[in-house]
Amino acid sequence: MIELLRKNNVVAGVLAIIRIYLGYMWFTAGLGKVTGGFDATGFLQGAVANPVAGPDGVVYGWYVDFLQVFAIPNADLFNILVPWGEVLVGLGLMLGCFTTAAAFFGMVMNFSFLLAGTVSHNPTDILIGTVILVAGANAGKFGLDRYVLPYLRTVIARRREQKEGKETVEV
Repeated sequence: MIELLRKNNVVAGVLAIIRIYLGYMWFTAGLGKVTGGFDATGFLQGAVANPVAGPDGVVYGWYVDFLQVFAIPNADLFNILVPWGEVLVGLGLMLGCFTTAAAFFGMVMNFSFLLAGTVSHNPTDILIGTVILVAGANAGKFGLDRYVLPYLRTVIARRREQKEGKETVEV
């Protein structure tokens, strides 16, 4: 199954449709926040005031601590990171450029929202993101990754060769 996700051209086409859909959802959510103004303070305070609870009490106490100690005091930082992160994740997925990185960082945001108590479409997005991550480069095969990844591999290989050549000469 994993081999099919990573190598098959038909699957690459299906993955392109799925990633473009998910990317569009991220992009429009982020664009609305960038252009319409966004303040995470209320959401963060609400997540602390009403944390995810189970029969034994607060489930993610460590996350509530993170929100209280770091996120709320730095809400201005999150007011920039969240909208622009959503826009960039969306662009990466729609264009198929750094697809797996975009899916990974989208999932980081999805898990952050889930841990804060917002279910919404986050589980579905995590499922789609996981499929994209497992598919690896095949998820961006019909996108810019088809050109960007080989170019980056070439540049990195050349730099390694140059570095190894210099080390050999110096010894």
